[in-house]
Amino acid sequence: MIPVFSIVSSNSKAGKTTALCSIIRELKSRGYRVCTIKHDAHGFEIDHPGKDTWKHAQAGSDIVVISSPQKMAVIEKVEREYSLDELVGRISGVDIIITEGYKNENKPKLEILGKEKSKEILSKDQDVFAVITDTPADRDVPQFAFSEIKEAVDLIESLFLK
Repeated sequence: MIPVFSIVSSNSKAGKTTALCSIIRELKSRGYRVCTIKHDAHGFEIDHPGKDTWKHAQAGSDIVVISSPQKMAVIEKVEREYSLDELVGRISGVDIIITEGYKNENKPKLEILGKEKSKEILSKDQDVFAVITDTPADRDVPQFAFSEIKEAVDLIESLFLK
């Protein structure tokens, strides 16, 4: 089973995406294949009006796949939101899955407390394996500054990849 953890914060603009991108780059530099799953509570558009794939979907295609020599994407109309476990079950060929959001799921969490906005810890003690923060948090878990991503990835590697 592919290991999964979530990067969460109580606020938007706390630094989740910045931290996640730094973690991805560090994991890639160590030779790992990484999958990310981003939760969007508001809905999103990935296709563009007028493009062929958009026309396929507008005509009624339930699943549209676009492929090139460099990448591929699957766009699927769904009747309900998939659970994180259902999404994870569709992934293969990677060493680790990191989610952004999914703060209510039962996955280990790396909590971001930063940018002077989210000082209150969101997750239950048993869910959080580490914190990335710009000021020390009152928490009995490993804490890293935003500049200590390599050290945070050392912990991620020891917990999930060894």
